Formats: sequence, C-alpha cells, structure tokens
Amino acid sequence: MQIVLNLVDDDYVEVTTREQALEARLKGLELGQAEKPVFKAEYLDFVSAYIDSISETLRPVSLRIHDNPELNYKEFIAHETLTKFMKTRKGWKVTPSAYGIETAFIAVFDSGEKGPVISYNAEYGIGHACGHNLIAISSVAAALASAEAMIKFSIPGKVVLFGTPAEEGGGGKIELLDAGAYSDHKVDINLISHPGKVQDSALVRTNAYLNLKMEYFGKEAHAAAAPWEGINALDALITAYNALSVLRQQTMPGDIIQGHITNGGSAPNIIHAYTSGIFVVRALSKKRLAVLKEKVFKCFQAGAEATGAKLKITKMMGYDDNVPNKAMGRVCRGAMNTLGSNIAEEEIDLIRGATQASTDQGNISYAMPSLSLDFMIESEDGPHSPGFAASARTRQAHVAALRAGKGLAVTGLEVLVYSP
Repeated sequence: MQIVLNLVDDDYVEVTTREQALEARLKGLELGQAEKPVFKAEYLDFVSAYIDSISETLRPVSLRIHDNPELNYKEFIAHETLTKFMKTRKGWKVTPSAYGIETAFIAVFDSGEKGPVISYNAEYGIGHACGHNLIAISSVAAALASAEAMIKFSIPGKVVLFGTPAEEGGGGKIELLDAGAYSDHKVDINLISHPGKVQDSALVRTNAYLNLKMEYFGKEAHAAAAPWEGINALDALITAYNALSVLRQQTMPGDIIQGHITNGGSAPNIIHAYTSGIFVVRALSKKRLAVLKEKVFKCFQAGAEATGAKLKITKMMGYDDNVPNKAMGRVCRGAMNTLGSNIAEEEIDLIRGATQASTDQGNISYAMPSLSLDFMIESEDGPHSPGFAASARTRQAHVAALRAGKGLAVTGLEVLVYSP
C-alpha cells in the first residue's frame, strides 16, 4: 500500500505545487483535521434546501438525456436539453455550440463583483452506461446552487458551467481546454462528480491513458509459389504482439497494456502486405505512462525490424491521470459526510479513490486545481454495463447525484469565500 502512495507523491510534484496556493485560500483547513468542520454550515444548509427545491425540475432533464443515448460529438439532444434549461435560469448567460464544438456549451453567472471563478463540468457522451445524465445534473445543480448562494451571502466572483461532450474516447474537455475555454474565462478551479457502485470518494485518481493505432506495411507475394518475394506484415504484427506479452512480465503494478488486431490480412495463401491493430496503454500517472510508452514502442519497432515491414503509429486519443486535490477534498468530504456519506479519512480515501479507468477530466486536473467526486448508486453491475445504465435512471440514483451536487457546490463556495 505504501508503494502506491509513494508513486503518487513522486509523480504529482508538478501538480501539487498548485495545491499550496489553494491551501492559502482555504485557510484554517489543517492537514489531518478532516473530522472538524471545514465549511460554513449555513452554506450547506442553504445549498441543500435550494437543490432539494429544484430536484423535480432536474428530474426530466436527467431522464431526457438518459433516454436518448447519443454518439460522441453527436449529443444534440443532451446539448439542446441542457442549454434550453439553463436559458430559463435568471442571471445566466448561455453560449451554445461553444468554441466551434457543436455539442459543447458554456453558461456563466457573474455576481458583478470581482472575485475567483469556480467552474463545473456537465459531462455527457456516447451512451449512458457511466451515468452521464447523473454527472450532468449534478454539475448543473452545483452551479445553480453556487450562484444562488452568491446572491444570498453577497459573495463576489463568477460561476461557469461547461457542457463537455464526448468523454468516452472523444476528449471533449481536452478540445475545450486546448481551445482556451477555461483560460479565457479565467477559471480558478474545476469540479465534477461521477457515479459508481463503490463507496463515495472525494479523492478520485484515474489512470493516464493512450490509445494507439499500429499499422505495418509489407509486400504482397504468393505464400506457396514465392513467399521470399514478400514482406509479411502479419508476422510483424504477431511479433509485436508477442513482444508486448513478454514485456508485461516486467511492468509495474498499475501498468496496463491492451490490444486487438483490427486487420490480420485478407487470405491465408498470401504474404500479407498490410495489417493493423489498436492498442491501449495505461499507467498510474502521466509521468509513468511516458516511460511505459517508450517500452511499448520498442515492441512495435521489433516487429518491423524482424520482418522488414514499415511501421506507422498513430495516436488516436490520450488522457492524463486525474490528480486528486487534498485541500478541496477535505471540504467536500466534510460536506458529503454531513449529508450522510461515509467517505474515509484522507490517506484511506486516496487509496480507495484509485481506479483503473481513464477520463479527460484528468487533463483538466493538470491545468488547474480540480476535484472529482465519486458517488455510489445502487447497482448490481459496475459502470460500462447495461445494468449500470438502467440503474442510472432510478430515483435513488437521482437523489445520490443531487447529494453529490450539494458537496460540489459547498466546495466551490469555500474557494470563493477564502480567496485572498
């Protein structure tokens, strides 16, 4: 267990320097004092009452998204549903199809007084076996509650709600990040939640991830009459695949290499001129992934060297690991536990919050202080299954998502209040 913690500490140095600045904002939050109040009770009371008051308004929004699963960057119903809803909320400026992304949107609430900018990601994407409908309404609820609390308690600053499509392999948040959406709005922090079937966690860690297309180009020949005249691209691919299998013996805990052959040739009696495969490489951190990637590339190159085939590697997609933020995690944990959750103390939560999944929220966490809150819904099956998709539609899941929204809202408000 200590090995995992050490890996995290070593790899996250460049990111955790930002945490020190956030700690200065959240003054009074001492390490190891998670059992003490780390948020204003009046904020939680107000946020809880407000979100409860809009619960039935958000329910049809959630169900419309859930009942209309859509493909990456084709989430037209989700986009229309959320933007239409946000346009009905007083004080919000909504920009549909933001930054040239047809199904992204940005909604901004400005208090009129200069202050920090807190943001929430309303995620939606292909299908709903990860409960995207719940992620979306949790962030919507948090954003609206934060804005109402700013009015109630005269808190300066802004709230920004990002509609982020295509999380499942499309990298919608990365597209918005690279386009300048977060920097243009001078975002200080970013918050999101995610449903699961395990215990709630305020310190979620995900794997860094790389999706690669590997292609070998050889020379076709008749396999019986003159095989020596050909260059076998299938042999190159099989050599690489076997080399990866050997590599796994000497990879570290947390390293994952997955792959499949997408084109293994067209007939058995020829020397194959072309083959291809898709491979996924995961590691605990961005830093570790860079090391593992080099080893994987050498396996790919081995196939080319052994056969004379030419190799082409194309990066299909890549996500950074999600970096947990302890400062915000303490606030969120306190709020969630007050609401009835049972999130463990910091060191235990850091371990329980680890997952082998990957998300584009990880890239956000490297760009700014970020918090990803996992909340449990009742489901016999885990995420990415038909059973979990069905569970994401239940009343219990709706209540759990809004409770997560309350935790996110209180966390955001504390950052607003404790800014220098």
